[in-house]
Amino acid sequence: MRSWLFVPGDSEKKLAKAHLSGADVLILDMEDSVALSNKETARGITADYLAGADRTGPKLFVRMNALDTPFWEDDLAAVVKAKPDGIMVPKTKSGDCIKTVAFALTEHEQEAGIAAGSTKLCCVATETAASLFTLGTYQGASPRLSMMTWGAEDLAADLGARSNKDDDGLYTGPYRLARTLTLLGAVAAGVDPVDSIYADFRDEAGLETDARAAARDGFTGKMAIHPAQVPIINRVFTPSGEDLAHAHAVIKAFEDAGDVGVVSLDGVMLDMPHLKQARRLVERASQSST
Repeated sequence: MRSWLFVPGDSEKKLAKAHLSGADVLILDMEDSVALSNKETARGITADYLAGADRTGPKLFVRMNALDTPFWEDDLAAVVKAKPDGIMVPKTKSGDCIKTVAFALTEHEQEAGIAAGSTKLCCVATETAASLFTLGTYQGASPRLSMMTWGAEDLAADLGARSNKDDDGLYTGPYRLARTLTLLGAVAAGVDPVDSIYADFRDEAGLETDARAAARDGFTGKMAIHPAQVPIINRVFTPSGEDLAHAHAVIKAFEDAGDVGVVSLDGVMLDMPHLKQARRLVERASQSST
């Protein structure tokens, strides 16, 4: 999944438009984009949207409220019966948070007559200082976990920072660390690492540069806050024809060589990590085309 678009869960108008955005995943948000006074309304609108949505389009995830709020249990009770594809858990502190929500989902699925494990989980894993010390705990937390991402705004608030970027508009050290640890934690857990948002939705060139840097490092997709960002994200995270041709050539070189650990292709020596990278790229391209 390349593009993950946030949509306010209390806006019927924005939900209706988001379906046409081209995003791979819509994140129906009941957390940060919804005022405290509108939480109940958001639950109703989100549940109704899920119940009537065309499921041949983007995957539909719901961002619940955080576990340290009084809202999250009512969130799950309202939306799980409408069969979202997944739940995004914000402000997780460790893999134990995923276990807590997974247990609750099993109960709600059972009550609704939904097959156990149908509802996937993803999380925003770096929104507090303490959470940066636990990025290795998500491995084995739950087979429901399919994606991890990171966030800088809440982390800056928790740190009491004046800003999370320097004078050149680049993230400073603590936030680069959060990004790196999320990438490592997600890969260690065997789930998709997805890069955080690019806040200035009018800056298309900046978004593309940011997305290309994320793809280069190993992220499989990026979150979006505006539909205009989706085409750029999809293009960047879709392997190019040249990339695919090279990956297929690497795979064929190993197949033709038989049971070997090293091959030569166009004068370059390649070993097993190169084969693994090539196979991952081909797999990612096939997922992007479905």
